[in-house]
Amino acid sequence: AWRPDETDWPDLSDAGLLDTLEDWLGPHLGAARSREDLGRLNLLPAVQALLPWPLPARLDELAPTHLTVPTGTRVRLSYRPGEAPILAVKLQELFGLADTPAVNGGRTPVLLHLLSPAGRPVQVTQDLRSFWNSSYFEVRKDLRGRYPKHPWPDDPWTHAPMKGTKKRGV
Repeated sequence: AWRPDETDWPDLSDAGLLDTLEDWLGPHLGAARSREDLGRLNLLPAVQALLPWPLPARLDELAPTHLTVPTGTRVRLSYRPGEAPILAVKLQELFGLADTPAVNGGRTPVLLHLLSPAGRPVQVTQDLRSFWNSSYFEVRKDLRGRYPKHPWPDDPWTHAPMKGTKKRGV
């Protein structure tokens, strides 16, 4: 869906996979003897095998499983059909980052779930720059009393990104 102009990609839609189910899934069912065996099947290699070379590398480039945030942490992306990929990351790990991270060669901004130090979502946005310029100050006011050991700078643009508390730092 992201690259309709690129015709090299096989049809991996639900309908496309169902139409060719015996071809791609059949070889992987040989050891399955029970419902539990089916539940343990890792379907990713079977689906990846449908991609001719060099498309597996291209898929990793366009739709990575993780993104590296300014602290150096690799954060897993969550993909859902028809929606922007979700990157759930602690707000303090993005200090200083102006632009919303994107996938699909920069064409598709991720949906940021900005988390409190406790890992709870405090803001959802696809416009990080706007968040730092406006909503951050409301979030900061609400959370700095609850999490006093964590940094809540007046200027999130110039503050170093952090994983932990003020004392521990990165």
